Amino acid sequence: MGLTKQYLRYVASAVFGLIGSQKGNIVFVTLRGEKGRYVAVPACEHVFIWDLRKGEKILILQGLKHEVTCLCPSPDGLHLAVGYEDGSIRIFSLLSGEGNVTFNGHKAAITSLKYDQLGGRLASGSKDTDVIVWDVINESGLYRLKGHKDAITQALFLREKNLLVTSGKDTMVKWWDLDTQHCFRTIVGHRTEVWGLVLVSEEKRLITGASDSELRAWDIAYLQEIEDPEEPEPKKIKESSPGIQDTHEAEDGTLEMEEAPEDRILTCRKAGSIMREGRDRVVNLAVDKTGRILACHGTDSVLEVFRILSKEEIQKKMDKKMKKARKKAKGNSCKGEEEDLEVSVEMTLQDEIQRVTNIKTSAKIKSFDLILSPQGELKAVFLLQNNLVELYSLSPSVPAPQPVRTNRITIGGHRSDVRTLSFSSDNIAVLSAAADSVKIWNRSTLQCIRTMTCEYALCSFFVPGDRQVVIGTKTGKLQLYDLASGNLLETIDAHDGALWSLSLSPDQRGFVTGGADKSVKFWDFELVKDENSTQKRLSVKQTRTLQLDEEVLCVRYSPNQKLLAVSLLDCTVKIFYVDTLKFFLSLYGHKLPVICMDISYDGALIATGSADRNVKIWGLDFGDCHKSLFAHDDSVMYLQFVSKSHLFFTAGKDHKIKQWDADKFEHIQTLEGHHQEVWCLAVSPSGDYVVSSSHDKSLRLWERTREPLILEEEREMQREAEYEESVAKEEQPAVPGETQGDNYFTGKKTIETVKAAERIMEAIELYREETAKMKEHKAICKAAGKEVPLPISPILMAYGNISPSAYVLEIFKGIRSSELEEALLVLPFSYVPDVLKLFNEFIQLGSDIELLCRCLFFLLRIHFGQITSNQMLVPVIEKLKETTISKVSQVRDVIGFNMAGLDYLKRECEAKSEVMFFADATSHLEEKKRKRKKREKLILTLT
Repeated sequence: MGLTKQYLRYVASAVFGLIGSQKGNIVFVTLRGEKGRYVAVPACEHVFIWDLRKGEKILILQGLKHEVTCLCPSPDGLHLAVGYEDGSIRIFSLLSGEGNVTFNGHKAAITSLKYDQLGGRLASGSKDTDVIVWDVINESGLYRLKGHKDAITQALFLREKNLLVTSGKDTMVKWWDLDTQHCFRTIVGHRTEVWGLVLVSEEKRLITGASDSELRAWDIAYLQEIEDPEEPEPKKIKESSPGIQDTHEAEDGTLEMEEAPEDRILTCRKAGSIMREGRDRVVNLAVDKTGRILACHGTDSVLEVFRILSKEEIQKKMDKKMKKARKKAKGNSCKGEEEDLEVSVEMTLQDEIQRVTNIKTSAKIKSFDLILSPQGELKAVFLLQNNLVELYSLSPSVPAPQPVRTNRITIGGHRSDVRTLSFSSDNIAVLSAAADSVKIWNRSTLQCIRTMTCEYALCSFFVPGDRQVVIGTKTGKLQLYDLASGNLLETIDAHDGALWSLSLSPDQRGFVTGGADKSVKFWDFELVKDENSTQKRLSVKQTRTLQLDEEVLCVRYSPNQKLLAVSLLDCTVKIFYVDTLKFFLSLYGHKLPVICMDISYDGALIATGSADRNVKIWGLDFGDCHKSLFAHDDSVMYLQFVSKSHLFFTAGKDHKIKQWDADKFEHIQTLEGHHQEVWCLAVSPSGDYVVSSSHDKSLRLWERTREPLILEEEREMQREAEYEESVAKEEQPAVPGETQGDNYFTGKKTIETVKAAERIMEAIELYREETAKMKEHKAICKAAGKEVPLPISPILMAYGNISPSAYVLEIFKGIRSSELEEALLVLPFSYVPDVLKLFNEFIQLGSDIELLCRCLFFLLRIHFGQITSNQMLVPVIEKLKETTISKVSQVRDVIGFNMAGLDYLKRECEAKSEVMFFADATSHLEEKKRKRKKREKLILTLT
């Protein structure tokens, strides 16, 4: 048997060059007891915690696969809820950086996350139009709220009432009663999508932002607080579904609602509008935690800041207005008129909400967050469209506040997409260049060690010696930089159009360039005298030019420097002799232009990647096509061989990087991680590292491990991954009594829930086998008249030689709380009778009452018809009824006793702290008196 070719696996090593990705929102987080210093930003599938003061990344919350779309810190500041594009939610601890809680319930990307006041519940809104309320402490879903017809944009809990208000792209704002889980009021006063809403003025005013330049304000009145007995009777209208409001058009063109005849919790009336300066839609609308500062922005770079005045400030303002009005009335009145003039002043919305200022950022705003310090200073942090984080501060109480930019995180990434990457000859330095800058990174620490401004870069390489770099630009210029000083040494006009490609000659004495002006130019390095110093510096001079009929897209030298491959816009690759520039071969077969190509280390093969999604492998001796591979689902953007091998990497617009074997024409491995088009990659000279850049603004480092990669196993893993994805996309299991599409359970069928159900089934099968064995063993012992040893299952031995029923309980305890209901929903009914009998045993023992009751009630709810019609289960249910009621009442008594004890301890602590407070205040007063006496004595001695 011949030896099989061994491949080594490449794995993701790090993500760098990214400050914050665009799909999620930026939030302030409390870390180490400090507020306003640390921010959490989405970074593709991870979350980065940045220190704004130092400009350093201090923590990475590791994601799995999908991109982050929403962030929300908990009220206690210890946790961060993270929503992902696949509809999952993870809650991370900011102390340890670990995500222990996962919620799976949505089918599409999370668009809104909000905690309630205590942090015990979390409301999530998604593009699938559903709102789910989660119990964070129990790690389970409470209920799913259906009613919106388009993506949810915001969801807010009310502090004092058990209510939830949500807005969506369906132009609706809905009020939900969480006690009964139904929508009791719908506000339909918007013509366009509602992009955001906030509650202000002690939750008695709702402000909404839509697709126009108007912020609408709504007055909220809670019916139990209205003391007016002469409330007008509601108008009689035709019968309608509960929660749906009839509407009519008001004078101003907006839609108003008729009051529904059923009992309502609150009334909501339009109070007026605040006009924004921006003409486009509201992208984000937010209020700080104190509820005093309101801010919003559109699709531009301006944040509009408003201040919500307190009752005292409004009263002062109204008194001033009244005074002015009286003065004016007195001036206008005749002398003979009475002195007591009746003057009335109406309070407008502008009197309550005052415009403060506009904050202009350096680029378009994607998201922002506010924090108001106790001293009255407002801090606003922005995540900008160009991979940038900025912090501004201002004092809203000052008459004309001027925002000041206090911090900026820029060094960690480029402002635009990276279009070219290169490795230094020692594998240590990585060059990345974009539209405005060139950055040099240390590969081991991933720190940016040099930043240099440049024109729009398209190609690059390190000059031999790694002390200079050459950049080719979109305007056709060659730019030569010195790395030690970071200075631009020289700019040369090389081509009339874009300079698409550079290739260093194998003898390292020069290079070749190809441009859009249909020419290939040859350059040599030379040392010239520097005008500013006596030393010589590196320069380049043109030696030859090869004129062609089409635009040049890519050029490559063969390793022996005898041949030059040139890719042209006519979809062909032409091979020329380097010494005479005579034509040698033409490689044709691609249907679209060849964007990238590379020649193997021995000069035997050339691989070409095209916009037609194919990679072709050719022999350089006769120009024959060895194989055509369908490589990517979109254009192949970059291709490079690994040194001293016939393995090569390709990067495509389908977000993937693939490794191929050019001898066996086999696909070896796919490197998945980028979330948008991959523009370029670079393989290190040693072949141990690959670095890639994408439209998601991230640079990713991939590292070669010592782990061998077996192709059959890789294919098997791919099939498993595809199966797991198909399981998640399957229809949800049907629940008796519910119509199709009306699934109000909060869970979602995932591969984890299927595996959990399989574990339960395996445990019950084992329980059945072991009980059958025990019965047989008893019969054998009875027949033999002596005790025969019973063989124990190895699984039970692994769990500490426990009984089969205890093993089933262990399996139930091992299932994640958030996956429990869905696992039981998948469980076939044939296993349910055994589960109910076991639950009866467990509850009698008094262990894990809460978990068992939760499982029991859920099973009774979904299998009610089958359980009640089964005569065999009637005695089991009767026993369960007795034991459950007694045991649950015992647990409630214990909890009640503990609560009373904790209340007593709390009162004791408060009494002690009050005594301590007064003692501290007295000692502080005495200390002040002592200091005053000392100061007086000192003044007397001086005089």
